[in-house]
Amino acid sequence: MNHPLGFSSLAGRISGRSVSAWDIHYEATAAARRGEDVIVLSVGDPDFPTPGPIVEAAVAALRAGDTHYTPLAGYPELRQAIAREHERVSGQAVGPENVIFTAGAQNALAAVALTIVERGDEVLVPEPMYLTYEASIGLTGATLVPIPQPPVLGLRLDLDALARAVTARTRAIFFATPNNPSGVVMSREELDFIAELAIARDLWVVADEVYATITFERPHLSIASLPRMADRTVTISSVSKSHAMAGWRAGWAVGPEALVEHLVRIAQCTLYGLPGFVQAGALAALQQGRAAQETMRETYRGRRDLVLERLAVNKRLRCLRPEAGMFMLVDITRTGLSADAFVRRLYRATGVSVLDAGAFGPSAADYIRVSFANGNDRLAEACARILGFVDSLPDGPVKERA
Repeated sequence: MNHPLGFSSLAGRISGRSVSAWDIHYEATAAARRGEDVIVLSVGDPDFPTPGPIVEAAVAALRAGDTHYTPLAGYPELRQAIAREHERVSGQAVGPENVIFTAGAQNALAAVALTIVERGDEVLVPEPMYLTYEASIGLTGATLVPIPQPPVLGLRLDLDALARAVTARTRAIFFATPNNPSGVVMSREELDFIAELAIARDLWVVADEVYATITFERPHLSIASLPRMADRTVTISSVSKSHAMAGWRAGWAVGPEALVEHLVRIAQCTLYGLPGFVQAGALAALQQGRAAQETMRETYRGRRDLVLERLAVNKRLRCLRPEAGMFMLVDITRTGLSADAFVRRLYRATGVSVLDAGAFGPSAADYIRVSFANGNDRLAEACARILGFVDSLPDGPVKERA
């Protein structure tokens, strides 16, 4: 968009395919609000209601008058609960001074980027990567250097490519495990390689672990727990997925105390603390223990298996079996359509919205991302519509653009 007064060059960095990829999703959600027959599989917003005890804790806080300014880093009792949860999930013992509560994992990622990198720095990020990484790093003036996780490796990290990408300007490595969009969980060998490289070249590591509690076959391992990594690792997580609280904007960053102090200063001039009732809900979520998380994980495991079974009957669709999370990538190369064209035509023909996974990086250029954020009946119906759409396409090797 143009304006006579102009805009900062930094504002223009929040654009491109990672932004336009959401167009069909926004169209679908608007149609859903109008009551139209659409099935939204394009976003990771859990379809479950937030558990009752969490809602009641927030309501009780509101009724008790918790509507004033709150500590910039979060209430002490919440930071302590996050520290305990982090130790349970990652195996790394930390104190509340190592924690800051933020407005979701995306806010945490952007604030961390502003704290540890600047213009002239390079940040290595395995792709496919979550869509906001590019903008969060770009706004600092640093350069994002994508590292391939190619289909030939099952969308796992190309370790040699990572090592070759390090230069004198490299400042940090950002990555997500479990990965969104692929559902790949990094192995001990992969994490050891990253850790050894970070130590040898004196790099920060930022680990996005939002899906750490929704793993299926391969267990999650946190890089922060590896030897000599605690002082150079920032771990980001939230209760958005684990407790069906996406709209609460409740996340956190865990890292060295000195880094958290800088993050608090950023919070002072941006968020100025999060609402007390949101913090009360987040605390109640963490106090529930593993029960809610186990229910969520087994539900998503069942949904993954359902979608895999339904879509695998069509040989023109090749599904990448996710090891974690609430998404699955589907290779649509054999349909003769580009991912962008597939997404747009599928929605127009069937009312099913999925995401063009190429927006997450070149390694996923021939994939669509399917979300499991619907009940089994709706997922089964969505799969039937997808299969019907694919069957309606003519055979042919040429990719048609939207």
